[in-house]
Amino acid sequence: MNRRNQWLALPLTGGLAAALLTGCGTESGGAGDTGDAVVMGMSDDVLATDPASGYDPGSWLLFNNVFQSLLSFPKGATEPEPEAAKSCAFTDTETKVFKCELRDGLKFSNGNELTSKDVKFSFDRMRKINDDAGPAIMFPMLDSVRTPDAKTVVFRLKYADATFPSKVASGAGSIVDHREYDMNALRKDGKAVGSGPYKLDSFGKEEANFSVNSSYKGTAKVKNEGVALKFFHGDQKGLKKALLAHDIDVAYRGLAAADIADIEQDTSEAGRAVDIVEGSSAEVQHLVFNMKDPVAGKLGVRKAMAYLLDREALVQEVYQNTATPLYSIVPAGIGGHNTAFFDTYGARPQRAKAASALRGAGIDGKVKLTLWSTPTRYGPATDQELKAIAKQLNASGLFDADVKSVEFEQYEKDIAAGKYGVYVKGWVPDYPDPDNFTQPFFGKGNVLGNHFENSEITGKIIPGTATESDRTKTDKQYSTLQDIVAEQVPVLPVWQAKQYAVVQDNVYGLESCLDASTVFRFWEISKG
Repeated sequence: MNRRNQWLALPLTGGLAAALLTGCGTESGGAGDTGDAVVMGMSDDVLATDPASGYDPGSWLLFNNVFQSLLSFPKGATEPEPEAAKSCAFTDTETKVFKCELRDGLKFSNGNELTSKDVKFSFDRMRKINDDAGPAIMFPMLDSVRTPDAKTVVFRLKYADATFPSKVASGAGSIVDHREYDMNALRKDGKAVGSGPYKLDSFGKEEANFSVNSSYKGTAKVKNEGVALKFFHGDQKGLKKALLAHDIDVAYRGLAAADIADIEQDTSEAGRAVDIVEGSSAEVQHLVFNMKDPVAGKLGVRKAMAYLLDREALVQEVYQNTATPLYSIVPAGIGGHNTAFFDTYGARPQRAKAASALRGAGIDGKVKLTLWSTPTRYGPATDQELKAIAKQLNASGLFDADVKSVEFEQYEKDIAAGKYGVYVKGWVPDYPDPDNFTQPFFGKGNVLGNHFENSEITGKIIPGTATESDRTKTDKQYSTLQDIVAEQVPVLPVWQAKQYAVVQDNVYGLESCLDASTVFRFWEISKG
């Protein structure tokens, strides 16, 4: 499985109609009125500076600030609007031809002009390199990219995909300078040349430094003098210590739930000097069932687990309410979301119904089951989470469940080999559309590796929703899909994350960096 969709909010506001999309942001070049550079700490690593390769949250944070895409997600929005483009639209009723016109005066940070040639080069290069750790996997529908003139880009799709604009607006749509990048190879020098609000001045193991790009033309209005991004390489305690010592202004991605709770309750001078900013998130985590497993493959077993899972207790005990219970595949805040698992199985354990489900499957004794975990990918709390779930199952007297944990590389191999009956998967979306929470899991060649197939989902719902440019009109179909999943239980949704940043009390704007788009906007941060 790839990255970011390493498996690891706000409602949709209308359709991506075939009419022209027109940008509503204010053009900006350079810094805003407020000064000072911001020092930010993060426990995630940035695995790549080349957008043809990076497909992890850290790398996309860099891409979203250094590179432009034709479209972008404005703060608080789940539908893309023009960014490097001044307009984009599907020009056919089949959503197979997507045309964009570029803004005037676009330049890369090195002074080179940005034209349609660079856009075509960027997409063709990404797909040609097709890096295993890159985002080319997002564009199987893309047939060709044409450039009728220096300002016009025309994408022709092999099949209808109304979510194509959202994919273009993601980090995967980053535009690179064709003079600076090799069509056939990834850039390995740790440098990046883009046309976004920031320039990457330096990139090292411990720190990356960004300055304001004075050549930038787009919708972002920059509110600081630059950003220094310090890497803590998974050291959550070190990140917390640096924040409380005022060595950093912002701590993002990596503080443990217990650390956030401690900071919230800290009445010391250091604790009072920092603020916790909470935002929405579409990151989710599920238990996945191998449909060919002799135990987990039985519907009665899966339903019994659904009846016994107490999500409220779990997020309180393990995550100290830094996550919320998730009752369907499509998370809250994303179009089409329903509460299918809540409606079918309830919120609190129902032992009698679980026992009945097992009897219906011909099971009278305790169900022996192993829950498989990999904290190296999903964080140290993952083992604790699965142990809490096993405890809930065993408390019913219906299960004899235990937990085993392995390193991620072995974990993925074993899933592919069908060795696990029940395992955990997290998902950080590429774009905030219900398609990104359904097609990768239940479409052809899905990323779960659990052998689940449903003809109504793959043959009707997924193809049907892909052709609808007005995404609000897909709600009924996605609701049906979620109901099918709740009935057949190929996965069991567990929680939906909240996003947090902890900041010094003279730092502002973080509320505009934490939303369902997963775009962290450096330019919104200011220091008073």
